[in-house]
Amino acid sequence: MSLFITSLNSGSNGNCYYVGNNNEAVLVDVGISCKEIELRMKRLDLSLDKVKAIFISHEHGDHIKGVQTLSKKYNLPVYITPQTLSNSHLVLENVLIKSFNGYEKVVIGNLIVTPFPKRHDASDPYSFIVEGNGIKIGVLTDIGSACQHVIENFKQCHAAFLEANYDEGLLDSGYYPYYLKERIRSDKGHLSNKQALDLFVNHKSELMSHVILSHLSKDNNCPIIVKELFTKHAQQTQVVVASRLQETEVFHVTGSFVSQNVPKSKVAFQTSLF
Repeated sequence: MSLFITSLNSGSNGNCYYVGNNNEAVLVDVGISCKEIELRMKRLDLSLDKVKAIFISHEHGDHIKGVQTLSKKYNLPVYITPQTLSNSHLVLENVLIKSFNGYEKVVIGNLIVTPFPKRHDASDPYSFIVEGNGIKIGVLTDIGSACQHVIENFKQCHAAFLEANYDEGLLDSGYYPYYLKERIRSDKGHLSNKQALDLFVNHKSELMSHVILSHLSKDNNCPIIVKELFTKHAQQTQVVVASRLQETEVFHVTGSFVSQNVPKSKVAFQTSLF
């Protein structure tokens, strides 16, 4: 019972999440270049040969920038809804385009990917549960509010990439124009630290071993603030903040809890990467 997960990049500059077992893996979103994915996976000792499919959550550029090149170079099918494809303006090989529908399971070897709808300012946005070996991983970013679809799927997760996009105080006092602030905090925008924490505290599974806080705003959030906020309520769940500059380590999700005795020097190094 185990899966391996990593964030290859997370933020408005690009998003890409890896979930796999010993034999196959999928990528959720490819918002960084093919070259960067190759470099980061090599550093992690992960083989692109194991990646069997790409799943696209929505058409925004920070989620699709590297899709065309990666798909073509490695002959990877791209699972994307017709509306998202139309609005993305991606040019993909017809044979590699695969459609999906909400709650219809997609089988990729021994992995099962279940898409479910969410609220975001895109044409047809989805989040995903990736399941294998009895373990469920949620990829829940770019969410304006925790609707019932999000809540019910989050409850199932042994680990999750969970959006914590902005700190309310930092957004209020920041330089963004009013209309953009309103877009971000609308129910089709992004989850705040507080909204993400409410979801985590009230609905996380007792077996959740990892929460990887994702899609942090460079200008309206702080990794130290959100890490401390979640750690106070984490109990045995390991709290990780995904970087917008490089990959996280590979986490082995087994359905059991992990030691959190991380040396202070390690914590200081991690927070310097944002």
